[in-house]
Amino acid sequence: MEYDFDRVIERRGTSSVKWDLNDVLFERDDVLDMWVADMDFPSPEPVLAAIRERAAHPIFGYTFPHAGLYEAIIDWNRRRYGWEVEREWIVCTAGVVNGLYNAIRSVTRPGDEVIIQSPVYYPFAAAVKNCGCQVVHNRLVLRDGRYTMDFDALRDSFATRTTFPAHRPRIKALILCSPHNPVGRSWTAEELRTLADICLENDCVLISDEIHCDLLVKDVTHTATATISPAAAANTITLHSASKTFNLAGLGTSYVIIPDARRRRAVREGRTGGGNLFGYVAMEAAFRHGEEYLAQLLTYLRGNLDLFREGLRRHQGRLQLIEPEGTYLAWVDMRGLGLDQDELTSFIRNQARLALDDGYAFGPGGEGFQRFNLACPRSIVREALRRLDGALAELPG
Repeated sequence: MEYDFDRVIERRGTSSVKWDLNDVLFERDDVLDMWVADMDFPSPEPVLAAIRERAAHPIFGYTFPHAGLYEAIIDWNRRRYGWEVEREWIVCTAGVVNGLYNAIRSVTRPGDEVIIQSPVYYPFAAAVKNCGCQVVHNRLVLRDGRYTMDFDALRDSFATRTTFPAHRPRIKALILCSPHNPVGRSWTAEELRTLADICLENDCVLISDEIHCDLLVKDVTHTATATISPAAAANTITLHSASKTFNLAGLGTSYVIIPDARRRRAVREGRTGGGNLFGYVAMEAAFRHGEEYLAQLLTYLRGNLDLFREGLRRHQGRLQLIEPEGTYLAWVDMRGLGLDQDELTSFIRNQARLALDDGYAFGPGGEGFQRFNLACPRSIVREALRRLDGALAELPG
């Protein structure tokens, strides 16, 4: 079937985090919401049909992921990424952030250190701290409009951060975002190989959040981190979900792939939830029947990105789009406006009347940036550009 992504669906009044909390989060209700990373598109019809069918049964008791879900997960990863995942490697969790907490707790003790590559998805830092650990920033490097990992600084972090006199490494894990949110990089196999090797050399577990891996907006290939080598697979905990691809975040269901039996057992023992009835139903239906939807979605998202890019070109020198390779998020460098952090936030909310994610929230290196969510009808992208044009016209300089 053909999906109409241009259709504007009213989300206010549905307990939508994105649309129903403007007064609380942005202190005004007339902002255009393009922030939190869910889509303003309906989920695929086969998913909706599967949920309706299960909802027809009047009992919603305790549940578990059945064999068909595991088969759908395995088939999806084989077809799209050439990854031969075994059923026993899969552990279902109550959302990717929930799975992240489980993973961190399984490989650390309070006081240990965990590396994140900022600017990065802000729940990473919160999860590390809430698990009683300390954050170590391995900042990404922005050069000529493209981000790369700083492997030299990463090696230095391992070389200098030990506990004396036992020389026990204090860094126990590194959290990778692949593709990276918010900067949009889809890491190459060579980059991942270098990263995996550094982690192996330093007895550091690699926690790889690959929730955006289906959403590639450039002609690039997603490489699952665990497929780099058998040694990398044994040292990697991969976080996955259908929630970004098929707009299922509210169902709170995800899965973790852990080839190493010892690490898998530790994550299972520390789990605080494994998903819910409708999340299991939706995820299976999405992976079995969602590829046509995804193909149409990617075409539409690329069109939105093209429109957004053209709109920002009117403000070259003041605004710069960091070209995304993956995700439906646009990371925009606004340092050319000459505004400090508070001034930029006020400008976006009060002059442009846009609800965006402030770059500083993503950690060191995010200051002066704003994150736009382009997973919305094209009319909303046009309206955002119109508002931005008007606000910039009134800004001195």
